[in-house]
Amino acid sequence: MVKLIANMSCFNALRQLSSNVRKCGVLARSGGMVGVRDWCRGKHTLPDLPYDYNALEPVISAEIMQLHHQKHHQTYVNNLNVAQEKLHAAINSKDVSAQIALEPVLRFNGGGHINHSIFWQNLSPKGGGEPEGDLLVEIKGSFTTFEKMKSEMSVVAAGVQGSGWAWLGYCPKTQKLRIASCVNQDPLFATTGLVPLLGIDVWEHAYYLQYKNVRPDYVKAIWNVVHWKDVEERLRAAKAL
Repeated sequence: MVKLIANMSCFNALRQLSSNVRKCGVLARSGGMVGVRDWCRGKHTLPDLPYDYNALEPVISAEIMQLHHQKHHQTYVNNLNVAQEKLHAAINSKDVSAQIALEPVLRFNGGGHINHSIFWQNLSPKGGGEPEGDLLVEIKGSFTTFEKMKSEMSVVAAGVQGSGWAWLGYCPKTQKLRIASCVNQDPLFATTGLVPLLGIDVWEHAYYLQYKNVRPDYVKAIWNVVHWKDVEERLRAAKAL
């Protein structure tokens, strides 16, 4: 959602964000993002995890997963709903100043909801190993080898300054895969134009209770639970846009 209010009306901005969510392949699986009217009225809910909180152990502890999902993601959902109720009121009253003031809140909490809805699906207790099929072909076409992609993304993830995300994304213009980072909760597609396929959350709440301040150890371990089938499905959907 770059320059949200500066470039378009608030309502049109939300329509664009809703379109971005669809392009990210989140709508069908998030359980909370169901179109522009709900974006405007604040009808978001916390999506269920597709596995138990302890299912990703020992890579990610049950305590982290429960706090991350029930507390952090739920907070993004709650704050997004409140902000959008305020936005709806501001639009109805034609209060442009109030609409502009809400942009950072919408960006942060809307991005947090989008990013985490993808992240949970990107992980699986049966994950890890190497991708297969078309996904592996695309990775080799863009990075030469899977290990090179993995190494490059790990470096980007470990090197994020402060809080943020590392992403493997699909570029519709070049039809290639690219690695990028986003600060805080900025959503990948709205920020870079890349369709998100795989995200690594490097906010401290995603790993600190288990890995302390050694982020590279967390990044190295998380590859053992990457759900490559989900990543492949996202790639297929991105190529069909």
